[in-house]
Amino acid sequence: MTYSLATQPMFNISKKNPSFDAMLAGIGARAKEAAATLGRAEPGQRTRMLEIAAGKLAAREGNILAANANDVRGAEGQLSAALIDRLTLTPPRIKSIAAGLMAIAGQPDPVGRALEEWTRPNGLKITRVATPIGVIGMIYEARPNVTAEASAIALRAGNAIILRCGSHSYESSAALAAVMREALREAGLPEDAVQLVPTTDRAAVGALLKLADCVDLIVPRGGRDLVERVEGESRIPLLRQYEGVCHVYLHAGADLKMAASVVHNAKLRRTSICGAAECLLIDHAVLDVVGATVVRDLLNSGCAVRGDEAVQKLDTRVAPAAPQDWGREFLDSIIAARAVDGLDEALEHIRRHGSGHTDAIITHDEAAAKRFCEGLDSAILAVNASTQFADGGEFGFGGELGIATGKLHARGPIGAAQLCSYKYILNGNGQVRP
Repeated sequence: MTYSLATQPMFNISKKNPSFDAMLAGIGARAKEAAATLGRAEPGQRTRMLEIAAGKLAAREGNILAANANDVRGAEGQLSAALIDRLTLTPPRIKSIAAGLMAIAGQPDPVGRALEEWTRPNGLKITRVATPIGVIGMIYEARPNVTAEASAIALRAGNAIILRCGSHSYESSAALAAVMREALREAGLPEDAVQLVPTTDRAAVGALLKLADCVDLIVPRGGRDLVERVEGESRIPLLRQYEGVCHVYLHAGADLKMAASVVHNAKLRRTSICGAAECLLIDHAVLDVVGATVVRDLLNSGCAVRGDEAVQKLDTRVAPAAPQDWGREFLDSIIAARAVDGLDEALEHIRRHGSGHTDAIITHDEAAAKRFCEGLDSAILAVNASTQFADGGEFGFGGELGIATGKLHARGPIGAAQLCSYKYILNGNGQVRP
Protein backbone atom coordinates (compact mmCIF):
# COMPACT_ATOMS: atom_id res chain seq x y z
CA MET A 1 0.00 0.00 0.00
CA THR A 2 1.47 3.35 -1.03
CA TYR A 3 0.95 6.46 1.08
CA SER A 4 1.53 9.99 -0.05
CA LEU A 5 0.91 13.38 1.44
CA ALA A 6 -1.79 13.90 -1.11
CA THR A 7 -5.32 12.75 -0.37
CA GLN A 8 -5.27 9.01 0.24
CA PRO A 9 -7.62 7.36 -2.29
CA MET A 10 -10.64 5.68 -0.79
CA PHE A 11 -11.06 1.92 -1.02
CA ASN A 12 -14.02 0.69 -3.05
CA ILE A 13 -15.29 -2.86 -3.34
CA SER A 14 -14.66 -4.12 -6.86
CA LYS A 15 -13.63 -7.28 -8.69
CA LYS A 16 -10.03 -6.47 -7.83
CA ASN A 17 -10.86 -5.81 -4.13
CA PRO A 18 -13.83 -8.08 -3.43
CA SER A 19 -14.46 -7.29 0.22
CA PHE A 20 -13.48 -5.30 3.25
CA ASP A 21 -12.61 -8.56 4.96
CA ALA A 22 -9.97 -9.29 2.32
CA MET A 23 -8.58 -5.77 2.51
CA LEU A 24 -8.29 -5.81 6.30
CA ALA A 25 -6.84 -9.31 6.27
CA GLY A 26 -4.03 -8.05 4.06
CA ILE A 27 -3.42 -5.04 6.31
CA GLY A 28 -3.43 -7.29 9.37
CA ALA A 29 -0.96 -9.77 7.89
CA ARG A 30 1.46 -6.97 6.97
CA ALA A 31 1.11 -5.41 10.42
CA LYS A 32 1.85 -8.74 12.11
CA GLU A 33 4.99 -9.20 10.05
CA ALA A 34 6.09 -5.62 10.72
CA ALA A 35 5.48 -6.01 14.47
CA ALA A 36 7.77 -9.04 14.61
CA THR A 37 10.60 -7.00 13.09
CA LEU A 38 9.93 -3.84 15.06
CA GLY A 39 9.83 -5.60 18.42
CA ARG A 40 13.30 -7.04 17.83
CA ALA A 41 14.81 -3.73 16.63
CA GLU A 42 17.42 -1.92 18.67
CA PRO A 43 15.92 0.71 20.99
CA GLY A 44 18.08 3.37 19.35
CA GLN A 45 16.49 2.62 16.01
CA ARG A 46 12.99 3.23 17.35
CA THR A 47 14.23 6.41 19.01
CA ARG A 48 15.74 7.66 15.76
CA MET A 49 12.51 6.97 13.91
CA LEU A 50 10.54 9.15 16.34
CA GLU A 51 13.07 11.95 16.02
CA ILE A 52 12.84 11.79 12.24
CA ALA A 53 9.02 11.89 12.42
CA ALA A 54 9.08 14.96 14.67
CA GLY A 55 11.30 16.77 12.18
CA LYS A 56 9.11 15.78 9.25
CA LEU A 57 6.02 17.21 10.94
CA ALA A 58 7.62 20.65 10.78
CA ALA A 59 8.81 20.13 7.21
CA ARG A 60 5.38 18.92 6.03
CA GLU A 61 3.33 21.45 8.02
CA GLY A 62 1.91 23.11 4.91
CA ASN A 63 0.73 19.81 3.43
CA ILE A 64 -0.80 18.73 6.72
CA LEU A 65 -2.63 22.03 7.23
CA ALA A 66 -3.95 21.95 3.65
CA ALA A 67 -5.31 18.43 4.16
CA ASN A 68 -6.83 19.46 7.47
CA ALA A 69 -8.49 22.52 5.89
CA ASN A 70 -10.24 20.17 3.45
CA ASP A 71 -11.46 18.04 6.35
CA VAL A 72 -12.72 21.06 8.29
CA ARG A 73 -14.58 22.42 5.26
CA GLY A 74 -16.23 19.06 4.74
CA ALA A 75 -17.28 18.87 8.39
CA GLU A 76 -18.79 22.34 8.64
CA GLY A 77 -22.52 22.09 9.22
CA GLN A 78 -22.19 18.42 10.15
CA LEU A 79 -20.23 18.55 13.42
CA SER A 80 -20.69 20.64 16.55
CA ALA A 81 -18.32 23.49 17.34
CA ALA A 82 -16.63 21.29 19.96
CA LEU A 83 -15.97 18.51 17.44
CA ILE A 84 -14.76 21.01 14.85
CA ASP A 85 -12.28 22.19 17.46
CA ARG A 86 -11.10 18.60 17.99
CA LEU A 87 -10.72 18.21 14.23
CA THR A 88 -8.82 21.43 13.58
CA LEU A 89 -5.03 21.48 13.32
CA THR A 90 -3.05 24.70 13.63
CA PRO A 91 0.69 25.45 13.50
CA PRO A 92 0.88 25.50 17.33
CA ARG A 93 -0.97 22.17 17.53
CA ILE A 94 1.36 20.59 14.99
CA LYS A 95 4.33 21.90 16.97
CA SER A 96 2.77 20.39 20.08
CA ILE A 97 2.43 17.01 18.35
CA ALA A 98 6.09 17.19 17.27
CA ALA A 99 7.14 18.08 20.82
CA GLY A 100 5.16 15.08 22.07
CA LEU A 101 7.00 12.81 19.65
CA MET A 102 10.34 14.14 20.87
CA ALA A 103 9.24 13.57 24.46
CA ILE A 104 8.34 9.97 23.63
CA ALA A 105 11.67 9.54 21.86
CA GLY A 106 13.43 10.78 24.98
CA GLN A 107 11.80 8.22 27.24
CA PRO A 108 13.59 5.01 28.23
CA ASP A 109 12.66 2.25 25.84
CA PRO A 110 10.10 0.09 27.69
CA VAL A 111 10.82 -3.13 25.79
CA GLY A 112 13.05 -5.61 27.57
CA ARG A 113 12.80 -3.98 31.00
CA ALA A 114 13.14 -6.32 33.94
CA LEU A 115 9.87 -5.60 35.75
CA GLU A 116 10.54 -7.94 38.65
CA GLU A 117 12.96 -10.69 39.54
CA TRP A 118 13.41 -13.15 42.36
CA THR A 119 15.24 -16.35 43.17
CA ARG A 120 13.52 -19.49 44.39
CA PRO A 121 14.93 -21.68 47.23
CA ASN A 122 16.20 -24.15 44.61
CA GLY A 123 18.34 -21.43 43.00
CA LEU A 124 16.04 -20.90 39.99
CA LYS A 125 16.05 -17.22 39.03
CA ILE A 126 12.77 -15.86 37.62
CA THR A 127 12.59 -12.55 35.74
CA ARG A 128 9.47 -10.83 34.43
CA VAL A 129 10.41 -8.90 31.28
CA ALA A 130 8.40 -6.28 29.36
CA THR A 131 7.52 -7.22 25.78
CA PRO A 132 5.50 -5.56 22.99
CA ILE A 133 1.83 -6.48 22.81
CA GLY A 134 2.11 -6.95 19.04
CA VAL A 135 -0.44 -5.32 16.75
CA ILE A 136 -2.75 -2.56 18.02
CA GLY A 137 -5.98 -1.70 16.23
CA MET A 138 -6.94 1.93 16.89
CA ILE A 139 -10.45 3.14 16.04
CA TYR A 140 -11.05 6.86 16.50
CA GLU A 141 -13.14 9.71 15.20
CA ALA A 142 -12.53 13.40 14.48
CA ARG A 143 -9.12 13.83 16.15
CA PRO A 144 -6.34 13.68 13.54
CA ASN A 145 -3.61 14.33 16.14
CA VAL A 146 -4.34 10.80 17.40
CA THR A 147 -2.85 9.47 14.16
CA ALA A 148 0.65 10.70 15.02
CA GLU A 149 0.46 10.38 18.81
CA ALA A 150 -0.98 6.87 18.86
CA SER A 151 1.49 5.71 16.22
CA ALA A 152 4.44 7.13 18.16
CA ILE A 153 3.37 5.53 21.45
CA ALA A 154 2.71 2.16 19.84
CA LEU A 155 6.03 2.21 17.97
CA ARG A 156 8.01 3.27 21.06
CA ALA A 157 6.81 0.06 22.70
CA GLY A 158 7.66 -2.05 19.66
CA ASN A 159 4.07 -2.47 18.45
CA ALA A 160 2.64 -2.11 14.97
CA ILE A 161 -0.59 -0.13 14.68
CA ILE A 162 -3.58 -0.20 12.34
CA LEU A 163 -5.42 3.14 12.32
CA ARG A 164 -9.06 3.50 11.42
CA CYS A 165 -10.01 7.18 11.57
CA GLY A 166 -13.39 8.83 11.12
CA SER A 167 -14.60 10.18 7.81
CA HIS A 168 -14.23 13.81 8.87
CA SER A 169 -10.52 13.49 9.67
CA TYR A 170 -9.48 11.25 6.79
CA GLU A 171 -7.30 13.61 4.75
CA SER A 172 -5.50 14.93 7.83
CA SER A 173 -4.90 11.41 9.11
CA ALA A 174 -3.58 10.26 5.73
CA ALA A 175 -1.05 13.11 5.71
CA LEU A 176 0.08 12.34 9.27
CA ALA A 177 0.27 8.59 8.64
CA ALA A 178 2.45 9.29 5.61
CA VAL A 179 4.91 11.18 7.82
CA MET A 180 5.12 8.27 10.26
CA ARG A 181 5.65 5.77 7.45
CA GLU A 182 8.38 7.89 5.87
CA ALA A 183 10.15 8.08 9.23
CA LEU A 184 9.97 4.31 9.67
CA ARG A 185 11.42 3.75 6.23
CA GLU A 186 14.26 6.23 6.76
CA ALA A 187 15.10 4.60 10.11
CA GLY A 188 15.37 1.20 8.42
CA LEU A 189 12.18 -0.13 10.00
CA PRO A 190 9.14 -1.67 8.24
CA GLU A 191 6.75 1.08 7.15
CA ASP A 192 3.81 -1.28 7.52
CA ALA A 193 4.20 -0.88 11.28
CA VAL A 194 1.84 2.06 10.67
CA GLN A 195 -1.12 1.54 8.35
CA LEU A 196 -4.19 3.71 7.85
CA VAL A 197 -7.31 1.82 6.75
CA PRO A 198 -7.99 3.43 3.35
CA THR A 199 -11.76 3.74 3.70
CA THR A 200 -14.23 5.42 6.01
CA ASP A 201 -16.95 2.87 5.36
CA ARG A 202 -18.29 1.56 8.67
CA ALA A 203 -18.06 -2.00 7.34
CA ALA A 204 -14.28 -1.75 7.67
CA VAL A 205 -14.64 -1.45 11.45
CA GLY A 206 -16.46 -4.78 11.56
CA ALA A 207 -13.79 -6.37 9.38
CA LEU A 208 -11.02 -5.05 11.65
CA LEU A 209 -12.74 -6.44 14.74
CA LYS A 210 -12.62 -9.95 13.24
CA LEU A 211 -8.82 -10.05 12.87
CA ALA A 212 -8.13 -12.01 16.04
CA ASP A 213 -5.33 -13.93 14.31
CA CYS A 214 -3.43 -10.72 13.49
CA VAL A 215 -4.51 -7.97 15.91
CA ASP A 216 -3.71 -8.37 19.61
CA LEU A 217 -5.55 -5.38 21.10
CA ILE A 218 -8.32 -3.01 20.00
CA VAL A 219 -8.37 0.55 21.35
CA PRO A 220 -11.57 2.51 20.56
CA ARG A 221 -11.41 6.25 21.17
CA GLY A 222 -14.65 8.10 20.64
CA GLY A 223 -18.22 8.51 21.78
CA ARG A 224 -20.55 6.09 23.51
CA ASP A 225 -21.92 4.66 20.24
CA LEU A 226 -18.46 3.75 18.96
CA VAL A 227 -17.33 2.12 22.21
CA GLU A 228 -20.56 0.15 22.59
CA ARG A 229 -20.34 -1.09 19.00
CA VAL A 230 -16.76 -2.25 19.47
CA GLU A 231 -17.65 -3.94 22.78
CA GLY A 232 -20.49 -5.78 21.07
CA GLU A 233 -18.64 -6.92 17.94
CA SER A 234 -14.98 -7.39 18.80
CA ARG A 235 -13.38 -10.82 18.85
CA ILE A 236 -10.19 -9.17 20.09
CA PRO A 237 -9.34 -8.00 23.64
CA LEU A 238 -10.40 -4.41 24.18
CA LEU A 239 -8.77 -1.54 26.07
CA ARG A 240 -11.91 0.27 27.14
CA GLN A 241 -12.11 4.04 26.91
CA TYR A 242 -15.44 5.48 27.87
CA GLU A 243 -16.69 9.05 27.69
CA GLY A 244 -15.39 11.63 30.14
CA VAL A 245 -18.20 12.54 32.52
CA CYS A 246 -15.84 14.35 34.91
CA HIS A 247 -16.95 15.88 38.22
CA VAL A 248 -15.52 18.60 40.45
CA TYR A 249 -16.72 18.59 44.07
CA LEU A 250 -16.38 21.76 46.15
CA HIS A 251 -16.06 20.36 49.66
CA ALA A 252 -16.89 22.28 52.84
CA GLY A 253 -13.14 22.88 53.18
CA ALA A 254 -12.76 24.45 49.74
CA ASP A 255 -10.77 27.68 49.39
CA LEU A 256 -12.63 30.37 47.42
CA LYS A 257 -9.75 31.49 45.19
CA MET A 258 -8.60 27.96 44.47
CA ALA A 259 -12.13 26.74 43.74
CA ALA A 260 -12.82 29.52 41.22
CA SER A 261 -9.48 29.00 39.44
CA VAL A 262 -9.63 25.21 39.29
CA VAL A 263 -13.27 24.98 38.18
CA HIS A 264 -12.76 27.64 35.51
CA ASN A 265 -9.81 25.71 34.09
CA ALA A 266 -11.46 22.30 34.44
CA LYS A 267 -14.48 23.43 32.46
CA LEU A 268 -13.33 26.14 30.08
CA ARG A 269 -9.64 25.69 29.24
CA ARG A 270 -10.74 23.41 26.41
CA THR A 271 -14.32 22.19 26.49
CA SER A 272 -13.97 19.56 23.76
CA ILE A 273 -11.55 17.20 25.51
CA CYS A 274 -12.54 14.17 27.57
CA GLY A 275 -10.95 15.64 30.72
CA ALA A 276 -13.22 18.70 30.72
CA ALA A 277 -15.45 18.95 33.81
CA GLU A 278 -19.10 18.26 33.03
CA CYS A 279 -20.65 18.41 36.50
CA LEU A 280 -20.05 20.68 39.49
CA LEU A 281 -21.05 19.49 42.96
CA ILE A 282 -21.18 22.15 45.68
CA ASP A 283 -21.37 21.39 49.38
CA HIS A 284 -24.23 23.26 51.05
CA ALA A 285 -21.71 24.51 53.62
CA VAL A 286 -19.97 26.66 50.96
CA LEU A 287 -22.86 27.20 48.58
CA ASP A 288 -23.64 30.86 49.27
CA VAL A 289 -20.07 32.19 49.05
CA VAL A 290 -17.70 29.80 47.28
CA GLY A 291 -20.45 28.22 45.18
CA ALA A 292 -22.00 31.53 44.18
CA THR A 293 -18.62 32.97 43.17
CA VAL A 294 -17.70 29.93 41.08
CA VAL A 295 -21.09 29.85 39.35
CA ARG A 296 -20.97 33.58 38.55
CA ASP A 297 -17.46 33.21 37.14
CA LEU A 298 -18.61 30.42 34.83
CA LEU A 299 -21.65 32.40 33.68
CA ASN A 300 -19.64 35.58 33.13
CA SER A 301 -17.16 33.57 31.06
CA GLY A 302 -19.86 32.39 28.67
CA CYS A 303 -20.53 28.98 30.20
CA ALA A 304 -24.15 27.89 30.51
CA VAL A 305 -24.97 26.48 33.94
CA ARG A 306 -27.83 24.01 34.39
CA GLY A 307 -28.56 23.64 38.07
CA ASP A 308 -30.86 22.15 40.66
CA GLU A 309 -33.13 24.44 42.68
CA ALA A 310 -30.41 25.41 45.16
CA VAL A 311 -27.97 26.40 42.42
CA GLN A 312 -30.65 28.25 40.47
CA LYS A 313 -31.14 30.53 43.47
CA LEU A 314 -27.50 31.67 43.22
CA ASP A 315 -28.02 33.49 39.91
CA THR A 316 -31.05 34.11 37.71
CA ARG A 317 -29.04 33.06 34.65
CA VAL A 318 -28.83 29.45 35.87
CA ALA A 319 -31.20 27.27 33.84
CA PRO A 320 -33.03 24.30 35.37
CA ALA A 321 -31.16 21.02 34.97
CA ALA A 322 -33.00 18.20 33.24
CA PRO A 323 -32.67 14.59 34.46
CA GLN A 324 -30.51 13.74 31.43
CA ASP A 325 -28.01 16.47 32.32
CA TRP A 326 -26.63 14.35 35.16
CA GLY A 327 -24.11 11.96 33.64
CA ARG A 328 -23.93 13.83 30.33
CA GLU A 329 -20.74 14.61 28.42
CA PHE A 330 -21.49 18.05 27.01
CA LEU A 331 -18.10 18.71 25.34
CA ASP A 332 -19.21 22.33 25.17
CA SER A 333 -19.45 25.46 27.33
CA ILE A 334 -22.20 23.87 29.43
CA ILE A 335 -21.98 22.41 32.93
CA ALA A 336 -24.50 20.74 35.22
CA ALA A 337 -24.40 21.81 38.87
CA ARG A 338 -26.10 20.70 42.07
CA ALA A 339 -25.77 21.21 45.80
CA VAL A 340 -25.01 18.21 48.01
CA ASP A 341 -25.19 17.53 51.75
CA GLY A 342 -21.64 16.49 52.44
CA LEU A 343 -19.04 14.14 51.04
CA ASP A 344 -21.16 11.00 51.15
CA GLU A 345 -23.83 12.50 48.91
CA ALA A 346 -21.16 13.76 46.51
CA LEU A 347 -19.64 10.27 46.30
CA GLU A 348 -23.06 8.72 45.74
CA HIS A 349 -23.78 11.14 42.88
CA ILE A 350 -20.44 10.48 41.17
CA ARG A 351 -20.79 6.70 41.51
CA ARG A 352 -24.24 6.87 39.95
CA HIS A 353 -23.58 9.34 37.14
CA GLY A 354 -19.82 9.28 36.52
CA SER A 355 -18.01 7.35 33.81
CA GLY A 356 -14.95 6.34 35.83
CA HIS A 357 -12.73 8.77 33.92
CA THR A 358 -11.56 11.69 36.11
CA ASP A 359 -13.07 13.27 39.22
CA ALA A 360 -11.74 16.02 41.48
CA ILE A 361 -12.24 17.40 44.98
CA ILE A 362 -11.34 20.91 46.12
CA THR A 363 -10.58 20.98 49.86
CA HIS A 364 -7.96 21.74 52.47
CA ASP A 365 -9.30 18.90 54.61
CA GLU A 366 -6.80 16.06 54.14
CA ALA A 367 -9.11 13.50 55.72
CA ALA A 368 -11.90 14.43 53.29
CA ALA A 369 -9.51 14.22 50.34
CA LYS A 370 -8.40 10.77 51.49
CA ARG A 371 -12.01 9.56 51.82
CA PHE A 372 -12.81 10.97 48.37
CA CYS A 373 -9.94 9.07 46.77
CA GLU A 374 -10.72 5.88 48.67
CA GLY A 375 -14.44 6.11 47.97
CA LEU A 376 -14.20 6.35 44.18
CA ASP A 377 -12.71 3.98 41.62
CA SER A 378 -12.24 6.41 38.76
CA ALA A 379 -9.13 5.94 36.63
CA ILE A 380 -7.87 9.39 37.72
CA LEU A 381 -8.65 11.25 40.95
CA ALA A 382 -7.46 14.83 41.48
CA VAL A 383 -7.11 16.69 44.76
CA ASN A 384 -7.02 20.48 44.40
CA ALA A 385 -6.17 20.23 40.70
CA SER A 386 -7.99 20.58 37.39
CA THR A 387 -9.51 17.54 35.69
CA GLN A 388 -7.82 18.71 32.49
CA PHE A 389 -4.56 17.20 33.74
CA ALA A 390 -6.07 13.90 32.57
CA ASP A 391 -3.64 13.77 29.67
CA GLY A 392 -0.67 11.60 28.80
CA GLY A 393 1.51 14.60 28.06
CA GLU A 394 0.78 16.08 31.49
CA PHE A 395 1.66 12.74 33.08
CA GLY A 396 5.05 12.86 31.38
CA PHE A 397 4.19 10.17 28.81
CA GLY A 398 4.74 12.47 25.81
CA GLY A 399 1.22 11.71 24.60
CA GLU A 400 -1.42 9.04 24.94
CA LEU A 401 -3.46 6.50 23.07
CA GLY A 402 -6.33 7.71 25.22
CA ILE A 403 -7.63 7.44 28.77
CA ALA A 404 -8.53 3.88 29.71
CA THR A 405 -11.54 3.70 32.04
CA GLY A 406 -11.74 -0.07 32.34
CA LYS A 407 -10.02 -2.08 35.04
CA LEU A 408 -7.94 -4.60 33.10
CA HIS A 409 -4.42 -4.21 31.75
CA ALA A 410 -4.13 -0.39 31.85
CA ARG A 411 -6.00 2.51 33.43
CA GLY A 412 -5.75 6.25 32.90
CA PRO A 413 -3.44 7.71 30.23
CA ILE A 414 -2.09 5.02 27.93
CA GLY A 415 1.58 5.63 27.21
CA ALA A 416 4.26 3.39 25.78
CA ALA A 417 4.85 1.52 29.03
CA GLN A 418 1.15 0.66 29.19
CA LEU A 419 1.36 -0.89 25.70
CA CYS A 420 3.71 -3.61 26.88
CA SER A 421 2.86 -7.10 28.04
CA TYR A 422 5.44 -9.33 29.70
CA LYS A 423 7.02 -12.75 29.67
CA TYR A 424 8.87 -14.80 32.26
CA ILE A 425 12.45 -15.93 31.83
CA LEU A 426 13.70 -18.81 34.02
CA ASN A 427 17.45 -19.11 34.57
CA GLY A 428 18.76 -22.21 36.25
CA ASN A 429 21.78 -24.47 36.50
CA GLY A 430 20.18 -27.81 35.84
CA GLN A 431 17.20 -27.73 38.23
CA VAL A 432 14.52 -30.36 37.69
CA ARG A 433 11.14 -30.49 39.38
CA PRO A 434 10.76 -33.24 41.97
